This record gives sequence, C-alpha cells and structure tokens, in this order.
Amino acid sequence: MITVYHNARCKKSREGLDLVKNSGKEYQVREYLKKPLSESELKQILDKLSFYPIQLIRTNEKIWKEEYKDKDLSDKELITVMVKNPKLIERPIVETKDTAVVGRPESKIEDLLH
Repeated sequence: MITVYHNARCKKSREGLDLVKNSGKEYQVREYLKKPLSESELKQILDKLSFYPIQLIRTNEKIWKEEYKDKDLSDKELITVMVKNPKLIERPIVETKDTAVVGRPESKIEDLLH
C-alpha cells in the first residue's frame, strides 16, 4: 500500500498525488494538516527517507523564519516542531512499505512507483 502525505492546497502535492493515482497502484491519502502525524510516525517516515529532521522542514515558511530559524534545535526538538506545526513538513511525501520520497522533483515519485 502506498501512502501519500498530502496538502490539498499545494500544487506540487496535488501533482504528486495525480502521479500516484495514475499509476494504477493501491494507495491511501493522509491529509497531514487535518490529521497531524505523531512523533513516532514522523520518525518512521524520516527513517524511510534517510533524512535528518532538518531536511524535511520547509525553512522558507514564515513560522520557521519567525520562531525557529535562529535556534539551535536537536533532532528530537525539530521533530516536535514539525508535529506542532505540520505546515513545516515538505510535501508531498510518498511512502511504501520499505521506503519513502519527497516528491520534489516529481521524478522521485515516478522512480518509486516503477
């Protein structure tokens, strides 16, 4: 089962979801702004991505720049920040049983689906 962590207001996220829909593979959508991720879910995604938490943060978001940019936060603290502010999480994330990708560029999703 493929899971798409999706923000319907984001063009890139909608495009990524369309790629998954058109693949014909079974998938589910998790609108993570409506149903936020827990710390353990986020840690599992980070492991599948092989990312450090900072790599999953949208550092150009206003909330990041105003509240967190100049702080020296640990990985655990960064995960907590993303759980409290899911808007900061890069999107879309497409996850399979064993791996995950951030769909920027879209070719990463295409590679995952093939």
